[in-house]
Amino acid sequence: MTATIIDGNAAAERQRLQIAAEIARWKEQRRCIPGLAVILVGNDPASEVYIGSKARQTVAVGMRSFEYRLPAETSQDELLTLISRLNADEEVDGILVQLPLPQHIDTDGVIRAVDPAKDVDGFHPENAGRLMRGLPSLVPCTPLGCMMLLQTVATDLRGLHAVVVGRSNIVGKPIAQLLLQADCTVTMTHSRSRDLPAVCRQADILIAAVGRPEMVRGDWIKPGAIVIDVGINRLPTAGAAKGRLVGDVAFEEARHIAGAITPVPGGVGPMTIACLLQNTLLTAGGRGK
Repeated sequence: MTATIIDGNAAAERQRLQIAAEIARWKEQRRCIPGLAVILVGNDPASEVYIGSKARQTVAVGMRSFEYRLPAETSQDELLTLISRLNADEEVDGILVQLPLPQHIDTDGVIRAVDPAKDVDGFHPENAGRLMRGLPSLVPCTPLGCMMLLQTVATDLRGLHAVVVGRSNIVGKPIAQLLLQADCTVTMTHSRSRDLPAVCRQADILIAAVGRPEMVRGDWIKPGAIVIDVGINRLPTAGAAKGRLVGDVAFEEARHIAGAITPVPGGVGPMTIACLLQNTLLTAGGRGK
């Protein structure tokens, strides 16, 4: 068996085309343009690349992009003052604060400071609570992208056993809620789960979001399972300055057992940014534009 490769680049391109078409209609009918503000504190290289990609894609679909690159020594109060100003800015429909933040800044306090109606990351406690209760909410971009990719290979997820490896607030917990809403049977696992390989072998859907390179081995996977690999890890490679990117799943082992699998890169990553643009469109609509 050789797994179907779930092409995140192609799915993201389809999503961006739909968003661009919708924004073109907005410009013609509503005479307004949605705007996304992105804040980066410090100069983390991975975050720099990610922010640049977000800005380019925001502009490419016809939205306004507002970038705020702040020095690493920016204080908590200075950051909160900027967020307050963006909350009140009518041209800004979505606000994203790039994580991780420098250690001297209270990340939870920053997340709570963003207006829930502009919280395109879906991290604010109000949006997290609404998601848990199954109410309409802004959903974190990576879990939302995972669900869209799942639905390209399985339109009906009802009754399937989904195992989530990782319990972060950014991916693990929200993806579990989305899977429950899709009527899956969900098992959450983490670093202290007993006999993790045996639990993973029960999964019809396996979501790997633990942040450890190639931790999930091929023999952890149930034959025919759908594997969504959220991990992005850089491993040193001889002769390569930047090393190579790998996921949380040992891809070459898994592809011969799984029924479908996302690659790294080119899987979940592109969909995360596409869903960020989708969330910005939703926030603009919710604010009556």
